[in-house]
Amino acid sequence: MDFTPVLEGFAVVFEPQNLLFCLLGVVVGMVIGVLPGLGPAATIAILLPLTYGMDAVPSIIMLAGIFYGAIYGGTVTAVLLKLPGETSSAITALEGYPMARKGEGGKALGAGAIASFAGGTVAIVVLTLIAPVIADFALAFGPPEYAALTLLGILLVATISNGTKSKAFAAAAAGLLLATVGRDGFTGELRYTAGSLELTDGLQFVPIAMGVFGLAEILYGLERRRGGGAALMTADKILPTRADMKRMAGPIARGGVLGFFLGLLPGGGATVSAMASYGIEKRLNKGPTRFGQGAIQGVAGPETANNAAATSSFIPLLTLGIPANATMAVMFGALLIQGITPGPQLVATDPDLFWGVVNSMYIGNLVLLVLAIPLIGVFVRILHVRQSILSPIVVLIVCIGAYTIGNRIFEVMVVVVFGVLGYLMKKNGFDPAPLILAFVLGSLLEDNVRRSLLMFGGDAGQVAGRPIALTLLVVFAVVLLAPIALRIARSRHGGPPGAPSAEGPGAAATGPEPGPGQSPGPVESSAREAPADGPSRT
Repeated sequence: MDFTPVLEGFAVVFEPQNLLFCLLGVVVGMVIGVLPGLGPAATIAILLPLTYGMDAVPSIIMLAGIFYGAIYGGTVTAVLLKLPGETSSAITALEGYPMARKGEGGKALGAGAIASFAGGTVAIVVLTLIAPVIADFALAFGPPEYAALTLLGILLVATISNGTKSKAFAAAAAGLLLATVGRDGFTGELRYTAGSLELTDGLQFVPIAMGVFGLAEILYGLERRRGGGAALMTADKILPTRADMKRMAGPIARGGVLGFFLGLLPGGGATVSAMASYGIEKRLNKGPTRFGQGAIQGVAGPETANNAAATSSFIPLLTLGIPANATMAVMFGALLIQGITPGPQLVATDPDLFWGVVNSMYIGNLVLLVLAIPLIGVFVRILHVRQSILSPIVVLIVCIGAYTIGNRIFEVMVVVVFGVLGYLMKKNGFDPAPLILAFVLGSLLEDNVRRSLLMFGGDAGQVAGRPIALTLLVVFAVVLLAPIALRIARSRHGGPPGAPSAEGPGAAATGPEPGPGQSPGPVESSAREAPADGPSRT
């Protein structure tokens, strides 16, 4: 490989104008990421008119900085307030928020910043070295492969749940059903809209996530304070300790590799990467802290994976002209506005743009780390605000964020409905995470299954002629059937006492299933079970 264009790309990045716009993009992205409801795709779309009079290189560098800056910014409210502004941040909230409740919010944000930097940097290095080869492999993925990959991802939904598998599958089924609301993408017919025009385009992720995570948490916290269970959160640690860094090393390494490859696939991206990383780390966890109670591995792995995926998603965009996610679709439009057609010839026809954008990510990730670490103390001060003041502010932010999605009061109503639903789920021991994640993957699964059937003329057996899809389906079957086979084997040989039950490995760690009115899950019960870890939840 000739590294001359790569070095010339650094010369482009270090031009004062390009450095300024790189810094501006990262700062704007981080601020936008902290505000739930306005993600990088919407922000880039809003700021797109500003690039009309700009040169191509600084405009794309700025938009790229907004993208990966917002990915980390969404971690802040996900960890401190359990308000994921981005889909991928919902995964980080599963462990980051319990850490904040134990007074380790600063540590969780520090772990997220370090993991984000590591994931992004590793992905950029690999992108620089093997972008053409990886792009060719991604080109081999068609609808059958995407359908098989999504099926595997939905199976992981049950793995990452903090409750029993039966309740996780029930919540995931509800999420898949919600994903079908709206206009059928193939026939144009309306489904499950009950005659409502607002549901014509389906339900949006952000209002649902803010409802079942943010508003539900506030409602549940109000009930606990009424019962005298309130306690002020503190945060005495700003950065991970040396022991924490050792526990983070493995998840960061695995998350970086996993996120890079999944980020290449359209529809995969940061969300699927973070989800897959969390599922893997939960299975491999051997630390003293159980997942669901604030395991730092559950922050480091997904944060590394989603930032690596955010970076690698530029490969199919720049080398194939295929946007891998909604943000890349907006970036595609920004390139076209500048008179640039992304595709295989971009490296040869416009190397300054290609390598300038790629190398700007090195600088942008470093700027993001330098800015994030000092600001952690500022972010953690949120935890010192009294809940009687913080809760109304959070509700206001949620409502404003929901309204800005489509400038409609309907999204605010969706937040309220799903906030009540999330509260009832917590009361009855249902983890809301499978519902959210299955909702995100549902439309991708449906579209690719139907496209696959059209390709095969209705004969699903033709998938045997697709090696990648067949391999993914075999992995799906192994993951699904292995726990059943192990349970049968233990029953025949008289398994040891305390062996995992039929609910699977995840259920064994969570204890008996809570009933109505009882503690809803391991996160809530952990404060009572292990008071030495920190203050109880408010």
